[in-house]
Amino acid sequence: MEDLRQRLTQPSVESKQEASGKVISYLAITLIGGLVATILIFLTWKGIALFTGNHYSLWEFLSGINWQPSDHIFGALPMIATSFSVTLLSGVIALPLALVVAIAITEILPSTAYKFLQPTIELLVGIPSVVYGYVGLTVIVPFLRRFFGGTGFGILAATCVLFLMILPTMTSMTIDSFRAVPKQYRNASAGLGATRWQTISRVIIPSAKSGILTAMVFGMARAFGEALAVQMVIGNTTVMPTGLMHSAATLTSVLTTGIGNTVMGTISNNALWSLALILLVMSLAFNLLMRLVSRKGVK
Repeated sequence: MEDLRQRLTQPSVESKQEASGKVISYLAITLIGGLVATILIFLTWKGIALFTGNHYSLWEFLSGINWQPSDHIFGALPMIATSFSVTLLSGVIALPLALVVAIAITEILPSTAYKFLQPTIELLVGIPSVVYGYVGLTVIVPFLRRFFGGTGFGILAATCVLFLMILPTMTSMTIDSFRAVPKQYRNASAGLGATRWQTISRVIIPSAKSGILTAMVFGMARAFGEALAVQMVIGNTTVMPTGLMHSAATLTSVLTTGIGNTVMGTISNNALWSLALILLVMSLAFNLLMRLVSRKGVK
């Protein structure tokens, strides 16, 4: 009798598995949180060393237009302006095309087209950035040089490469947003006598607005943090951008080209870590913006 009572009151195998699963989950969350916190603390500590250890002016760093590490002059404004320029231009160009392609695949073309095109788009999303950079270097730059003159390197070439990179990502996310719209919305609109275009423009797009905005922000975040592909076609000249065909440099291109040529702890190395801190802040801002857009869409 006592043995039967113990067997009935002791924890079951399922409850033990649930307890062990919770422990593993908490450990994984703690590990990931610790790694993220370590990265944030390390980048912040290294990024502010230019201002706390070397006593360089924060205002001069953010507003200066000259970047001359050999003379200890660090003006990050040209790189910041160029990074935002190529990001905004590529996003503005890619979003309408992604929207058109997503509408065609989900609302106009037959279902067989979706089965063929969706894997193709996802394949383009996974292509390494160096491949896009090579295409820009061998196709886009000579094309721009032939039709616009100059070297072909510059903001326009970087914008074209980033446009090619983020278009598949934005298209794929937009397609998922359209497919998430309930079919009842389409049936109700058709039942009220609306045409296909009226249904698309007044029902489907407004219903998927948050997903479309999230796709745009996600694509622009990827464009802002891209390094290798941009470095191959932008020219890497640390001057204020004055035209689409002029060479310039982004935050990531200056980091990748300069970090290997400096000594850890020097003022030039600290300046590059400050650029990395700006990139970190902007990445966090893009993530926060995506969360706000998604939450607004849920409400």
